[in-house]
This record gives sequence, C-alpha cells and structure tokens, in this order.
Amino acid sequence: MDLLEFDAQDLYFEQPDSPEVQALIVSASEGYANGEAELPLLQAYLRSPESLNVLVALNRFYYYQHRLAEALLISEKAFELIRNGIDFPANWCELTLERIQTAPKESMTRIRLYLFTLKSIGFLNMRMENLSTSRSIFEKLVEVDEKDRIGAKGLLALVEERIVKVD
Repeated sequence: MDLLEFDAQDLYFEQPDSPEVQALIVSASEGYANGEAELPLLQAYLRSPESLNVLVALNRFYYYQHRLAEALLISEKAFELIRNGIDFPANWCELTLERIQTAPKESMTRIRLYLFTLKSIGFLNMRMENLSTSRSIFEKLVEVDEKDRIGAKGLLALVEERIVKVD
C-alpha cells in the first residue's frame, strides 16, 4: 500500500470554523511577532476545542516557542480527535498494516493525518528525551508505512543513535 496513492478528501484545514474562531487565529498570527499570539489561540481553543485548525495553530505556536510539553499535549489531543474520526484502536500500538489497508478509501486523508500526527508525537518525545516512547512510535510507523511515505525511518535511526550515546 502506498500512502501517497489517494484522493485528497476531508482536509482538516477545509473544515469551517466560526467567524469568531477564524478571527482569533488571524489575530494570533498578526500578534506573533510582538508576543501576543497565545491568548487569542487559547480563546479560539476554548470556543472550538475540537477544531483541528485551532489545534494545529496551537501546536505550531508552542513548538516554535520551544514549549515542547505544551506542543505534545496539543498533538495528543489532535491525535485523539483524528483517531475517533477513523475508528482506529484506542492504543496506537495495536494499529496494523492490515487495518490501514482495509480502511475505506475515503478515509485515507484522515489516516495520513493520523500517521503524521503520531510522527509529531514521536518527534516531540524525542526532543524531550523520552527516547523509548519515541522509538516505539517510529518503529510502529515504519511497520505500517512500507514505503516510508511518512518519513519515520530516518527519525528512527536518529533516536536509535541517540539511545546508543546515552547508554
């Protein structure tokens, strides 16, 4: 199975948010340079906690501020929302290649988002030195993504190299 062979449908950023939430995201973007982005993003989150647009904006904000623990929390929240939308196992460890291959084709965009979000969680864990968690995530991604379309093989090699240095 090739994770690039699909018709892009149900893209998260095409999902409409209320005008108020959209305005808050714009306000955050405009206020980033002068340190006034977090409040509008949090206000947007309180108004629309299940908006992937809001969660992605918050995740980026925290990541670029080097607030990795907060970025991880937001990634985990987004991951749970995405997972519920495609009815995958509650524990990502139980995901199998067969589950992906037998999923309806119209859910492929969400499945890719699920896998990329899991990669983000693995990457943030790696940056926070949670190396065993990170390695487990990257191993799972390599297992279910035969052609490495998600790009986890290189990250797995990095985390394994880091583990060797720590030991």
